[in-house]
Amino acid sequence: MITFRYKLNRSGIHNNFLPTMRFNFLSFAGLALLFLFQSCSKKTLPTLPPAPSVEIQEIDFDYMQGKARLQVRDSKKEREVKATIRIRKDSVIWMNFTVVGVQGGKALINKDSITILSNVDKEYYVFEYTELSKRYNFHIDYQVIQSAILGNLLQTRNPLNEIQHTEGYSLLVQKQGTITIKNFINSASTKIEKIELTESESNNSLTINYRNFQPVGDKIFPYFEEINLNYKSETGLVNSIITIEFNKAEVGDRELNFPFNIPRKYDRR
Repeated sequence: MITFRYKLNRSGIHNNFLPTMRFNFLSFAGLALLFLFQSCSKKTLPTLPPAPSVEIQEIDFDYMQGKARLQVRDSKKEREVKATIRIRKDSVIWMNFTVVGVQGGKALINKDSITILSNVDKEYYVFEYTELSKRYNFHIDYQVIQSAILGNLLQTRNPLNEIQHTEGYSLLVQKQGTITIKNFINSASTKIEKIELTESESNNSLTINYRNFQPVGDKIFPYFEEINLNYKSETGLVNSIITIEFNKAEVGDRELNFPFNIPRKYDRR
């Protein structure tokens, strides 16, 4: 006959059973905690609504050309010319001005500077972007000028932009340092109809209104633009208004010419 002998501890439980009991208890406790955590997570983490978004139609092209009436007004005088405008996207903007059938001057805007030539006064001006940015107290470069003419965003979108929806319009707010840009987008056309730029330290401001949208290529383009600039100068507050009214505009991939030369006899101002 075979005899089995068990050695019991003081509590009457065999020592070999203790590790098994501990393992089973810990496994049960772990599963219970995991189930409890998952249940709580489902209750305390509700599904968040999607972040607001807005669609903006921006005109795109290789080359663009058009004819327009250009008017510049300030507190001292008012000037009106007819302008032929040519643009090579992200590269150069060329303008030829005529007054009562006589060539009045030209303008060449590229990524380095702005050059304006007056055939009437036989002089020319060169403006650096750093100089203009300092004068108006907000950043100005080629991209800003091109976007202002085309009715596109002045500043690239990023995830920190604020979006608000109202009846008929969406508002895209962009902030960078002391600059705030408000873009008013028509919900039906998805086109920007107004831009308000303000600089908080100087209270300088730029407002652009776009109207009379017409088809150009496969997009629509504002045939009327009004740029209202208010800024502080050494002599006080200055208000300048630039109106561009197109009567023709077309886009394509056909290469355009941008002739521009400064006669030696012309003085730089």
